[in-house]
Amino acid sequence: MADAKVKTPAKPAASATPAKKAGKPRNYDLGNGVYRFSRTRMFHKKAVYKFLDKKTPKTVKPKKPVTIEKKINGDKNGGTRVVRLLKRRANYPTVDPVTVHHSKKCFRDHTRFVRPSLVPGTILILLAGRHKGKRVVLLKVLKSGLLLVTGPFLINACPMRRVSQNYVIATSTRLDMGAVKDLEKYDDDYFKRKREKRAKKEEGDIFTKKAVEYTASEQRKADQKIVDKMVIDSIKSHADKKMLFTYLSAMFGLRSSQYPHRMKF
Repeated sequence: MADAKVKTPAKPAASATPAKKAGKPRNYDLGNGVYRFSRTRMFHKKAVYKFLDKKTPKTVKPKKPVTIEKKINGDKNGGTRVVRLLKRRANYPTVDPVTVHHSKKCFRDHTRFVRPSLVPGTILILLAGRHKGKRVVLLKVLKSGLLLVTGPFLINACPMRRVSQNYVIATSTRLDMGAVKDLEKYDDDYFKRKREKRAKKEEGDIFTKKAVEYTASEQRKADQKIVDKMVIDSIKSHADKKMLFTYLSAMFGLRSSQYPHRMKF
């Protein structure tokens, strides 16, 4: 019996262009940001120095002629004359035009932006100044960008004062400020101190006057009592009024292993 022929699978035809293997770069990361070659070594390996300070020659564009020589008829006219292609202006202004300079906004007129958490009625924690560590109530944001806050004075002895938003921490506790009204007059001009000018030489000795320490006026004390009464009434209308009185009178502080940026106030 004749042996049966076994068909062998045909070999695939070799491709005309063999596939290129992705090569490894000369300078690769050895680990932890450390590379095989330094920048100085790679500078020489790439031969960058050969191509430095080599510039392509500048192509000089042909200049358009400004004048042209014309032939002039007549024996006594010289025969030719040089004439400008573009004629000059017939007249020039005697006075330079006035340049309009747009008025610049002064710093006091710039628009102020505050954090969205700084809403009137929010209880803040002061981080700097004479009353640092105290919890105060935000009354409103002034035009200068400063925050108008109060203790109230009867609770933690912090009067109405202006504070920068950079030195406060806003808590999630807020009061209903519906009862607190008529705060329009408490602006930046209200808190400006009146300073007397120094005496001139002919008026007397400049060292005769001693520096007078600041004391709150009677009007300032009366305004403080009015604002304190409105704020305390809003605290009394809160559901947790007992806790709020204790919270505002207590000082803020941190213990060991406590970080304010990890806390939720």
